[in-house]
Amino acid sequence: MTLKYELLSDECILDGYFRMHRYRLRHSSFHGGWCKEIVRERIENLAAVSVLLYDPDRDNLVLVEQFRIGLMGIAASPWSVETVSGFCDTAHEAPEQVARREVHEETGCKLQALFPIGEFVVSPGMSVERINLYCGRVDAGEADGVHGLAHEGEEIRVVVMPRQQAVGELFGRLNSTSVIMALQWLEANRTRLLAAWGVPGNQG
Repeated sequence: MTLKYELLSDECILDGYFRMHRYRLRHSSFHGGWCKEIVRERIENLAAVSVLLYDPDRDNLVLVEQFRIGLMGIAASPWSVETVSGFCDTAHEAPEQVARREVHEETGCKLQALFPIGEFVVSPGMSVERINLYCGRVDAGEADGVHGLAHEGEEIRVVVMPRQQAVGELFGRLNSTSVIMALQWLEANRTRLLAAWGVPGNQG
């Protein structure tokens, strides 16, 4: 069975910090023929990178804490502890370049190595956003202070946390998609990662 869709109209309804389009369309039915016409709104042109920073010598993670509008009014606190992240214009800059820049801007750390975890879509029911997820090697001793770009309204505090403590904080203090996925990946692939970085696997 070949599934297909037909786009009937495409209207830009918001062009601000984000751009949103409203679509009229119909698509194939699993029962055969076409489903009825539907209207859907979608956030456009979003790609991002996210980097879990790990110091294998200290067995520490370097995370960042910042205010997140999406948590305001629905969580105990709108400040989120998470991975380093940033939007990426993939037409003009490779995700790896964005990752290196964001790590320095948000933590002050120098990225020693970058290991790709994978790419995933965030919320396909309403957005085209996809995230390139990495694990980066850093020296946690360099991580301290408050960072971010003032002209973008950023105020980002560095949080250094032992890896095993961070695992215990999953779905609690650490409750955003990228940090959950990246830390679970690290727990499952740590031996392979340490080998790739040339670090003895019995550390931590």
